[in-house]
Amino acid sequence: MSRKLVKKSNKKIVVIGGGTGIFTVISGLKNYFSNITAVVTMADNGGSTGILRDEFGILPPGDIRRALIALSPIDKGMLSKLFNYRFQEGDGLKGHSFGNLMITALERIVGNFESAIKEAGKILSVQGEILPVTLKPTHLIAEMENGKIIKGETSLDTFNPKIWTGVRRVWLKPEARINPRVKKSILKADCVILSPGDFYTSLIPNLLVKGMRKTLKNTRANILYFVNIMTKYSETNGFTAHRFLENLEKYIGKNIIDYILINKTRPNILRRKPYIKQRGELVKIDLENFGTRPVPLVADLLKTRGLIRHDSEKIAKLVKTLI
Repeated sequence: MSRKLVKKSNKKIVVIGGGTGIFTVISGLKNYFSNITAVVTMADNGGSTGILRDEFGILPPGDIRRALIALSPIDKGMLSKLFNYRFQEGDGLKGHSFGNLMITALERIVGNFESAIKEAGKILSVQGEILPVTLKPTHLIAEMENGKIIKGETSLDTFNPKIWTGVRRVWLKPEARINPRVKKSILKADCVILSPGDFYTSLIPNLLVKGMRKTLKNTRANILYFVNIMTKYSETNGFTAHRFLENLEKYIGKNIIDYILINKTRPNILRRKPYIKQRGELVKIDLENFGTRPVPLVADLLKTRGLIRHDSEKIAKLVKTLI
C-alpha cells in the first residue's frame, strides 16, 4: 500500500530528545500520525549554534533545525542540504549553517524564539509542532567518575579516552524550568516517546528541566523509551539495555516508563568497524535484569544499511501497534 493511502491516526504523540535521534523518530511517525509535537533540548552549545547563542543571546537553533526538516513534507534531499549547508568562507559566515541563520533572523524579526520556530514551520509547511523544552538559556554540566567537572554539551561529547571516565551525574546551570506549552502537551498526550541518541547530551538535558519529572509522572500517556543500539565511549561505555534504564530513572524516577524498546538485530562487522575505532559497542540485551515495569520489548529496529541507527519506518510501525 502506498504511504499516501495510509489513514493517519489523530493520537497525540510527544517526542522528547535532540540531534539525529529525534530526527529519526519523527521522520517516521509523521507518515502515520497527524498530531506530533517534538520537544527539543536547549543545552546545545557547539559549532554554529554555540556562536549564535553567545553573539545573539538566543536559544540554540541546531536541534530545532533538524526537527523542522523532519516534519516538513518538502523533499528531504534538497531541504536537508539547504538547511544543513555550512558556509565555507566569508568573515562571520564561515562555519554557520543556513538553517541556523534563518531561525536567528526570524527570531530578530518576530521578537522571540518560539514565534520564530512557528514562522519557520509555516515557511516549510511543517506537519506538527516543535517546542523548546525550556525558554531559558542553560548549559549542561557533568561530573565524571574521576571527579572532573565538564561544562557544556560539546565538551562532554568530545571523544578523548585518555581523559574521560564514566559520567557520575549531570545537571543544568543555571537551572531551567519546563516550557509551559511542553507541560501542557505532555499532559494531553496519548503517547510520549523518549528518543534514542546521545544519552547525556541529547536526551537527559530535556529531563533535567524543573517540572519535567512531575509532568511525566502525572501524564496518562504511555511512555516509550527507545534504547540506543550502540554505546558511546565518552558517555555510556559498558551500558547494557537495563543500565540505560537505571541511569534514566535517576532523573525521572522509577515506574514512569511503560515500555522500553530494544533492538535485537546485530549489524555485520563491516558496519561496526567505524564504531570499534571509537570504542563503541553493541548494547547488550539483558532481559534477566528487568522487572514487570517497564515492559521490555525486543524487535528489529535497525536500518538495513549505512550508519548503525534506528530505522524510522520500523519505529513508527511499532509505535502504531503499541498505541
